[in-house]
Amino acid sequence: MTTTEAPAPPIKLPGADVRRTELAAFLRACRSRISPEAVGMPPGPRRRTPGLRREEVAQLAGVGITWYTWLEQGRRINASEQVIESIARSLKLDAAERAHLFQLAEVRPSRSDPGSCLPEEVQDILDALNPLPANVTTARYDLLAWNQTYKALFPGVVNTPGHRANSMWCAFMIPDCCNPFVNRERELPKMVAMLRAGYGRHIGEPEWESFLAELRLASPEFNELWAHQQVAAPGSMEKIFRHQAVGELRMTTTSLYVVTAPDTRIVVYAPQDEQTRERIAWLRAHPGLPPADHTH
Repeated sequence: MTTTEAPAPPIKLPGADVRRTELAAFLRACRSRISPEAVGMPPGPRRRTPGLRREEVAQLAGVGITWYTWLEQGRRINASEQVIESIARSLKLDAAERAHLFQLAEVRPSRSDPGSCLPEEVQDILDALNPLPANVTTARYDLLAWNQTYKALFPGVVNTPGHRANSMWCAFMIPDCCNPFVNRERELPKMVAMLRAGYGRHIGEPEWESFLAELRLASPEFNELWAHQQVAAPGSMEKIFRHQAVGELRMTTTSLYVVTAPDTRIVVYAPQDEQTRERIAWLRAHPGLPPADHTH
């Protein structure tokens, strides 16, 4: 006679409960740091605890006191983006605190603008990196800032009209005959895999969805690579470019994250050889030259 062991009970992951507990504690802590005077309210009678009362936060945010109490108690209730945004404003949260609140409330903002919180000193850092080309890019490859060396090498990218100041768009949409990106066959799959990793944090956001839909429609090559479902973290890449004035430029990229601007990184291009270094110096001395000898 054989016996079979009873199946092990499923492991219960405490993620949702822990998240709600953290949300409740975070709201209470933020509320305790805000004085009534800071939000234009009278101090009123003596308070047993510092900061705002629950009913005052509810009043400022335009929500019901019962609903807000339940939220602060960690109950499983649904919250809209507008309500969470209103609570964040009422509690005077900064960008990092606001993002944390949205994560704890399991609400995804419909829009994200990393450039809006890009510190001014980042441009000073980019300028100090000259003569190395450097830029600030988002997970969607939108270019937010760059230094003069980068502009001298890639004027067609930084001067692209409208929202097309995007290196992913340029890599796929500039025709092969005048595309400055030489080793595209090797490096583009890596770039698309990095884009896929970023997309995982922004699924459903209109800006991301419209960008991907448009690029997939415009570029069969991108659409094919996107369908492979490859994912990769940002890392060093070997990139070979050509410029009609100097020839090939061989560089290695290094990414440095900007922690005060979520989903952005500084990308620095380091020459792989002395010839590339000399050619970059020449282009810096002759800015504004087009990378190709013709236009479309």
